[in-house]
Amino acid sequence: MLAPVARHAYDPSTMADELHLRDVRDDDRPTLLALNAASVAVLSPMNDARLDQLLAASAMCRVVEQNRDVRAFVLAFREGADYDSVNYRWFDARYPRFLYVDRVVVDTACRGAGFGQRLYADVFERARRDDVPRVTCEFDVEPPNPASERFHARQGFVEVGRQTLPGGKQVSLQAADVAQSLR
Repeated sequence: MLAPVARHAYDPSTMADELHLRDVRDDDRPTLLALNAASVAVLSPMNDARLDQLLAASAMCRVVEQNRDVRAFVLAFREGADYDSVNYRWFDARYPRFLYVDRVVVDTACRGAGFGQRLYADVFERARRDDVPRVTCEFDVEPPNPASERFHARQGFVEVGRQTLPGGKQVSLQAADVAQSLR
């Protein structure tokens, strides 16, 4: 079991001038694991060994820091990655070039404050920089996740497929055209 993550109190009034977006560092690992564990109802579980695998195969892992505390992170993969996710493999079988967002995880105290949008803007900027035409992801539709559905629609994502996973969970497979995304 992970020890609780020491955090400063979240103060949305200081968000604009206190946020810092950066690449993940090794000392972020306990916080990434704790944030993921707090949202495991809508994410795949992740332990230390799994985090090692994901980081080794990923194209990017970025964090949002506020007052030196990691409040959110994104983990994304390019086509051809050594990644065993059935959702990622669905995209890899269909698109020659893409950036797949595996997870965006935001501290529960910070949801709705723009952290996810900031991370997605960074993902789209990376895709533009690397001349990748689309960003892909998925979210649950069974059980439903209407907040994620609304969020992704605002980011320009559209459904390109669905699949049912072992255990009966169904996901909406989404793609967004990088050229059409907001800058």
